[in-house]
Amino acid sequence: MTPDFSSLPADLPAPVDDGGARHLEGMIAPDVSLEATDGTRVSLHRLKGRAVVYAYPRTGEPGQPTLVPDWDAIPGARGCTPQACDFRDHHAGLVRRGVAHVHGLSTQTSAYQREVATRLHLPFSLLADPHGALTRAMTLPTFTAGGLTLLRRLTLVLDDGRVTKVFYPVFPPDRSAEQVIAWLDARA
Repeated sequence: MTPDFSSLPADLPAPVDDGGARHLEGMIAPDVSLEATDGTRVSLHRLKGRAVVYAYPRTGEPGQPTLVPDWDAIPGARGCTPQACDFRDHHAGLVRRGVAHVHGLSTQTSAYQREVATRLHLPFSLLADPHGALTRAMTLPTFTAGGLTLLRRLTLVLDDGRVTKVFYPVFPPDRSAEQVIAWLDARA
């Protein structure tokens, strides 16, 4: 049976903070160009204004099995589609709070990401780092499953290319955008 990627199981294990993102706050993003699902290339370093970038392991494909049989048992692995939908549903609220750019980020190819961006009607682009250039340059936290190196779920707030806030670990994933909005509101 193939999973329903749009919802989260009640017994989903929560990830723990392993310190893997502690070094990111204050970092100036490296000038690494990534392919976006809208056909452009994006460098976090060159983004002007406030940007929110959420990193996720990988989205599933409807009708296809998970990457590994025990995917739901990996803390923080499950929830990429609900996280994307949360950012979609709160996109206008983020923009009203001064966010100029919203992007999802994974190690999947842009061709793979285009399917999910279209299917979920995302009003923002997804960024592809299939060769791990940005992942290595920023030393983003990763894990391995099914022989692939995947990003651990985190959310970055950047101002003019500098990381000003890191949400890590992100749990539950379907409340990721809400966490960012609460942080923005508390700073207003």
